[in-house]
Order: sequence, then structure tokens, then C-alpha cells
Amino acid sequence: MADRLVTDTLAKPDAALEQTLRPSAFNDFTGQAKVKERLEIAVEAAKRRGEALDHILLSGPPGLGKTTIANILAKAMGANVKATSGPTIEKAADLAGLLTNLEEGDVLFIDEIHRLQKTVEEYLYPAMEDFKLDIIIDQGPNARSVRLNLPRFTLIGATTRSGLLSAPLLTRFGIRERLDYYTTEQLQRILLRASGLLNVPIEDPGAHEIARRSRGTPRIAGNLLRRVRDYAEVRGDGRITSVLADKALGILEIDENGLDEMDKRILETVIVKFGGGPVGVSSLAVAVGEEPDTIEEVYEPYLIMEGYLNRTPQGRVATPRSYEKLGLKPLAGAQARLL
Repeated sequence: MADRLVTDTLAKPDAALEQTLRPSAFNDFTGQAKVKERLEIAVEAAKRRGEALDHILLSGPPGLGKTTIANILAKAMGANVKATSGPTIEKAADLAGLLTNLEEGDVLFIDEIHRLQKTVEEYLYPAMEDFKLDIIIDQGPNARSVRLNLPRFTLIGATTRSGLLSAPLLTRFGIRERLDYYTTEQLQRILLRASGLLNVPIEDPGAHEIARRSRGTPRIAGNLLRRVRDYAEVRGDGRITSVLADKALGILEIDENGLDEMDKRILETVIVKFGGGPVGVSSLAVAVGEEPDTIEEVYEPYLIMEGYLNRTPQGRVATPRSYEKLGLKPLAGAQARLL
């Protein structure tokens, strides 16, 4: 629920405002220290040589800042960004249109790059490696291949599931970086910066309360900040304190561990309906009324990271912590599986 607040509860002005809250330089970017350092070195080296950046793949769960980093990199290089996503590039002609409109040093950002169709992906290989594009003109006996020269550009791909990328595409990225979840302290700093930009009065304990329930994800933290701000303006004096943040997050059904209603439904379903597991993600998705991809990409990573679920070859299995969370006792069979 929390991660989907972007589409479910944010109005268009909020979506536009989110763009202004994003850091535009590495100095303003909090967290991912090692990734940031390596990318800063790559940028400085490329600028000294007067070259475009190597192609970059950014992977990790949604909401950790992949798009933000892509824009920071482009700005650091003084380059224009052309952004698209894997599902929107339906045929080779779409990709050819994007590539032929690039200028020297431009950045092409493809979000969810793992969802590119294989026939389209193959056109990227010579474009990334040799900066050339092979296109087929006409059909049948009159068909002929034409090779177009492309300006040297940088492809930045973002993916939540790097394991789905084919080996030929994966190896063509000179720089591959994975973003990890943020600590509560890092999220607190992000919230304090965002509250300043939003002119929202917030106390450090209030920012900490929101941060520790944000599932280690800046996007969720920003969404929750705006919802708590609304509560503070309607039910309080506008200032976000620890007590007020706790009440606001309670209305949103986000508990002290950052679990929302869907998280608990998933855990309860695994325990009650499937005897603690193992259960396949497809069966679990049907039981909770959610898409399998959403469970795998949005909910499951955090539940596994926090020790509520285990992923086994046979399926998902509830851990002792999930039983404790819901106040349930493991059945005899479930106890044996947990040992």
C-alpha cells in the first residue's frame, strides 16, 4: 500500500513537486555512498578525457533513486537526457527513432530495461558497442541492410530485476551498480531536507518516526511525509511531531515496523491458508488478490530482508518472526519446516 501511494493517492501537483524534491547533484544525494563515489570518479575521468560516460546499469528495488542518479549523471556531464521505458519501446522502429535523434554525449535513459522485447534488444548491441545502427529496408527479395552511424552516447538502464537481463545485454554495460535500502538515519536526513523544500515544520523525532516506517525507501518516505503533512494541517497545528506522525501513520495502517495492510495479509495468508508454506507466488497472489509481479517486486523484498519470509525452491515459507508479528503459534508441520 505504501509504495503504491504514488499512483493511488498523489495528485498531479504532488507528482510535479516530487521532481523538485529530487537532488540534482551528488552533493545533495544522501546514501549509497560507495555507488556515489564510484560514479563520481567515472564522471570526472570521462570529463577529463572529453569522452561520453560508459554505459551504466542501475539495479535495485523500486524507489531507491535510480532515476534520480541518472539525471544527476547527465547534469554532471552537461548532457541532455532522453527518457523512456522498456515496455513503451514496442518495435525496432521505436528504438531507431530514439537513437537517431540523439546528439553527441546525450544520455538515453531506459527504465525497466529488463522488459525490452528481445527483437528490440538485439538492435541495441551494435548501438552500444560500435555506435552503429543496422536497419532493414524493404521486405522479401528487395530487403537490404543499411548501417547508420550514431553519435557517441551513454545508455543508462534501470531495472528492478537484473536477473532477467540477457547476458549479451548485461555484459555491454561498462558500469553496473546495485542500490541498497537506506538506513533510518539516512532517510531521516532525506526527510529533513524535503520538509525544508516543502516548508513543512517538522521535529527531528517526527522525521525519525516517519523514516523508521519507510521500508528503507526514499520514495515511500517522501510519500508518507506528504500524507503526514496533510494530517498535521487538518488535525494538528501543522507541525510534525513524533506523536502526530505516529497517529497519522496509524490511520494509513502502517505499523511500527513499516508493514502495511497488504504485508500483513500476505503473512497471514501464508500462515493460515497455506499452513506456513511453502507456497508458490502465483497461488499466493491469487489468495491475496494482488499481481505476482507486485508481490515479488514491491512487498516480498522487504519481508525477506526483515526476516518475515523465506524464499525456498518449493515456495515462500513464513519465519518465526512472522508468527510472532501476528501473534500466532506455528502448527506442528510448520514448526518442523522452520527447524
